[in-house]
Amino acid sequence: MRFFLLGQAITFAQNQKNMKYLPISNSLFIKNRKKFAQRLKPSSLALFNANDIMPTNADGTMPFRQNNDLFYLSGVDQEESILMLFPDAPQEKYKEVLFLKETSKEIAIWEGEKLTKETAEKTSGISTVYWLKDFDSVLKSIIYEADHLYLNNNEHLRANTELQTRDDRFRAKLEAEYPLHQIERAAPIMHELRAVKESEEIELMQQACNITGKAVERILKFIKPGVMEFEIQAEIMHEFLRNRSRGFAYEPILASGFNACVLHYVQNNQPCKDGDLILMDFGAEYANYASDLTRTVPVSGKFTERQKEVYQAVLTVMKSATAILRPGITLHDYHKRVGEMMTEQLLKLGLLTQAEVDAENPDWPAYKKYFMHGTSHYIGLDVHDVGSWHKPIPAGSVFTVEPGIYIREENMGIRLENDILIADDGNHDLMGHIPLEIEEIEAAMNA
Repeated sequence: MRFFLLGQAITFAQNQKNMKYLPISNSLFIKNRKKFAQRLKPSSLALFNANDIMPTNADGTMPFRQNNDLFYLSGVDQEESILMLFPDAPQEKYKEVLFLKETSKEIAIWEGEKLTKETAEKTSGISTVYWLKDFDSVLKSIIYEADHLYLNNNEHLRANTELQTRDDRFRAKLEAEYPLHQIERAAPIMHELRAVKESEEIELMQQACNITGKAVERILKFIKPGVMEFEIQAEIMHEFLRNRSRGFAYEPILASGFNACVLHYVQNNQPCKDGDLILMDFGAEYANYASDLTRTVPVSGKFTERQKEVYQAVLTVMKSATAILRPGITLHDYHKRVGEMMTEQLLKLGLLTQAEVDAENPDWPAYKKYFMHGTSHYIGLDVHDVGSWHKPIPAGSVFTVEPGIYIREENMGIRLENDILIADDGNHDLMGHIPLEIEEIEAAMNA
């Protein structure tokens, strides 16, 4: 697959002024809305809300992060926004409608200008734009022409649903005001669509991976005995910000020594010691799209023979897993085969015996003692992106491949991870330019 440099294949659309990333052509969002509309039942109206701005303490708030489905369908990256899609609307202007927070003089002074109706149209390709205060009256004027209401919800295997969201409050409001309308789930459609990336999305993800690669190049020259884990994190963040990334796509893991055996270690507050390895799991976000990389490198700049042995075992599984992660395979079958690959390597390393493998519990195979987590997940607008875990993998999806071996008794944890585009003509490694082989790592650290 051919990739164009970001900016060459996009046209200028005046995007939100507070975004660091370059403008995205609204043709992407127009295509996405068309695909979504084709999957709706006849006479359906769909509504998507922006995410809440989450509070911290006093008058503080967390940085705003847009609802991924709203962004996917509109490109609007602003709070208090609503997207309405009604393909069978009797009036053309109501087929696609945006509702936006109106800029006031006070908002402009304290926060900066919000989207105007004109810039919103250029960003999204939607010509009908209202201020948010008009939402209730506009909806009431057309909702009785629709038989089905498609509403969104965070349907994800890992989602924490204890907190009431803007979508939750919105759904309760509509159910109370329009109780006879049939409520439909938008999430299954969005999962199917977002699993398969458009070429523009691949460009944005490649840009996120490229920024991540620049950070790897920077830190391989920086790591040495005595450096603190958080100092490495600071170097990564510096490289992200100077390359138009908002920052980390997820909470980064900088885990030296035994810390690497704690899968979700995020304290990042310990010194890196001579002779130890450091496992680094991080990725840049760009234009709301995530990247996800893991590298494990020697603090001293040189692997020991034992470290090389285990590292090579993980790398072998990574390469073999990447080769079989092809369109048509199911994630269940894929992970089963990867488990067999890992079992073979653990036997060679002497970490498992054949007797242990023969007597293993099928529900928790022997290899899980040293490799406890899954190998791959969808990635896109979410680092753990949406997509089916039961249907065959579709061409055009992007997955991580991240095997690991964690030997607590040896204070050693090694995980390697790249982001892979799954295509009919073969896989495309979006991180193939980032050092991975033992010789590449050592050469970069000692240049």
